[in-house]
Amino acid sequence: MRYSREHKQETHDRIVKKASVRLREKGAHGIGVADLMKEAGLTHGGFYAHFDSREALVIEAFGYAMDRSMEHWRKQSDQVTPEKQLSQIVETYLSAVHRDNPAHGCSIPALGAEIARESPKTRKAFAGKLDEMIEMITDFIPNLPRKAARKQAIATLATMAGTMLLARIAGSSELSDEVLKTGKDSALDGARREPKAAAAKKAKQS
Repeated sequence: MRYSREHKQETHDRIVKKASVRLREKGAHGIGVADLMKEAGLTHGGFYAHFDSREALVIEAFGYAMDRSMEHWRKQSDQVTPEKQLSQIVETYLSAVHRDNPAHGCSIPALGAEIARESPKTRKAFAGKLDEMIEMITDFIPNLPRKAARKQAIATLATMAGTMLLARIAGSSELSDEVLKTGKDSALDGARREPKAAAAKKAKQS
């Protein structure tokens, strides 16, 4: 049976979506092609009608997951004023809900260590999406020059992702809650301090 181009694209997208969830849940090597295809309701033999290799699927799944994170950030930021956007992202990111649901959360703490061991092609694709994330966070820091805002964005994302990784290592425990709170306080402090410093410098110059 021949399927339409639209049907094939829908199937392709379904596989990518399923893979993005399972990869974050079980790791880049925690689930095989046969299992991914089964979850998508397809046979193993149909895999290569959609992807040249497992690596191609992994790259698309990573990209999909990171795009969903950024889409979530956009929705969160739309709910508040520009000055509060970064704080809003930090609050929702460093939460128990995110900690306890890695399959639908950010790819960086879920897969970052594994990505570092992947092929140059996979790392390059992931790095491109990482740069998009940094640029988005930079946009949420309106009171600083672009270069300084990007520097702060990198520091904030590193704090967020590192905190989430440590909180998950500690599990759902008092230590994990302590890690989340401490990381959140640090990220929020950084988010607030830089704009205040910029405002003070501007006032001094005027």
